[in-house]
Amino acid sequence: MKFNVDGKIFQQRLQAASKVINGKNALSILDNFLLSTVGGDRLSITGSDSENVLTVYVPVTDLEGEGAIAIPAKRLLEITKEISNQPLTFYINDDTKEVDLRFLNGHFNFMGVPADEYPRLAQSTEERVEFTVPADMVKKGLDNTCFAVSVDTVRPIMTGIYWDIHEEDITFVSSDTHKLVRYVNRAKAPGLDAHFVMPSKVANIIRSLITSEDVDIRISFDSKSGLFEFGEYFISCLFIHGNYPDYRRVIPENNPFNLEVDRETLMGALRRVNLFSSKSSKLVVLNIQPNEVIISAQDYDYSTSAEERVTCSYEGNVMTIGFNGQYMVEILGNLKEDSIRLLLSDPARPGLYTPAEKNDGEDIVIVQMPMQVI
Repeated sequence: MKFNVDGKIFQQRLQAASKVINGKNALSILDNFLLSTVGGDRLSITGSDSENVLTVYVPVTDLEGEGAIAIPAKRLLEITKEISNQPLTFYINDDTKEVDLRFLNGHFNFMGVPADEYPRLAQSTEERVEFTVPADMVKKGLDNTCFAVSVDTVRPIMTGIYWDIHEEDITFVSSDTHKLVRYVNRAKAPGLDAHFVMPSKVANIIRSLITSEDVDIRISFDSKSGLFEFGEYFISCLFIHGNYPDYRRVIPENNPFNLEVDRETLMGALRRVNLFSSKSSKLVVLNIQPNEVIISAQDYDYSTSAEERVTCSYEGNVMTIGFNGQYMVEILGNLKEDSIRLLLSDPARPGLYTPAEKNDGEDIVIVQMPMQVI
């Protein structure tokens, strides 16, 4: 088998396919890319971690022969990185699996692995559901929820993004039990009711690969797995199984006290005050007055403290409430609007973050659990 390929495009597609490969794999064959000819002018590059598979296509010229081969991913990435600015020619011995990679001033020789050793995902016998939505709609949903996913593997269901699909919208939900995000996007009606939990690894890969707002994503899935197709990328993943907690019960229905403040100003003050908070609890105390919020933190172990005042607009009872300052910064960093609202009801009940002005067709709510003020 022989083919020519543009070095720059080939390197970019290899980098994309490598995102799904684990640093350590139970099966050594998964340390490889699977390269397969498709038709007479394309080559597919596949990476896998046994549960998730990412396939990307690259155009080739002067293709002779057909076939497939597995090539060590790390080696191929390293050598193509050094020669990515020039055309490459691959000569692959179908019998011995020897690879001769030629470039302008030299060549590399190394061994591949028979393609039939590369595992394939089992084909589902269930009927699959399919719909198409704009890629930007999916990217916004994942961008707004990935930061709040749990990393605690004791509850695997919380380590993914919950897709709650309705006739008129898609609701994306994530939570680590300290904070919860619910993002609703109505840019295009899916026209069906369904739900699944996408692993955070796959969610981060998809959001990193979406580079154009004009692309559509075709999504097909059953109860166990899903396939996401856009541009030259095809991502197949196994869903996280289990019952996702009812996020609606976590979101407070009546938080009458309204704190409106400039997001950047509040975030800057929190970053500074956080430097003096307890290393274990990260407790930051908000003393909320009608026209200002006094932010303070104290670390008793090192006898340090900090206090800063931020101008705000507040309608409600004077209140002192504690939050994890690190989580507050993460939440404010995720909200992109200039002005935000923090809706409160009681120092012992969750706070609710929303943009002061909502975007058409979008709705985001972030819930943060309070901490006891000592």
